[in-house]
Formats: sequence, C-alpha cells, structure tokens
Amino acid sequence: MYKSIYSDDFYQLTQTTSLAVLDVREVEEFEDGHIASSENLPLSSLVLDYEKLDKSQPYFVICHAGVRSANACDFLSQEGYDVTNVMGGMSAWEGDIV
Repeated sequence: MYKSIYSDDFYQLTQTTSLAVLDVREVEEFEDGHIASSENLPLSSLVLDYEKLDKSQPYFVICHAGVRSANACDFLSQEGYDVTNVMGGMSAWEGDIV
C-alpha cells in the first residue's frame, strides 16, 4: 500500500524539504510545465523503466489530477518502492512551474 498527500500539504512540504518528485504525465505534458526538481517517467512506460528508480529513495508521485499517479503508486508500491501519491496533482499545484 502507498501513502497519499493533498497537493497543498505537498506544496508546504516542498518549501522546507528537498523531495524526489516523480511526474508520471506524458512527455508533452511534462514539457508544457512541471515542478523544477521533478523527474519525468510517464505512466505509459513505467513498467519498462521503473527499475532505474532507487528503492532506498522515497518518491512523491504526481500527474495532472491524481489518477495516473495513484495507478503508478499502486504498481511501484507492489514492486517495493516507498511512494506517496500527490492528490490533486499539477492541477492543484500552487508553486512555480518550469
């Protein structure tokens, strides 16, 4: 099972802590605007590329609204990763995007 965090709580956490953020939106969506420190690993290729992630690193997983990130968290948690779903996703993100 994975953890969840509301977007506003996640935003507050990013203001005080360096976090590993995994953006599972498609490349085009990511390029249109993302959190500066985030890494893009689209859900569509997650099953092929997830092993490049560090199992000792906790990840905060984000998408547009929280559905794809929940699916990604479900998969990654079953594979032994420490993941937290960001509910509300980028549509609720209060911070800067690049």
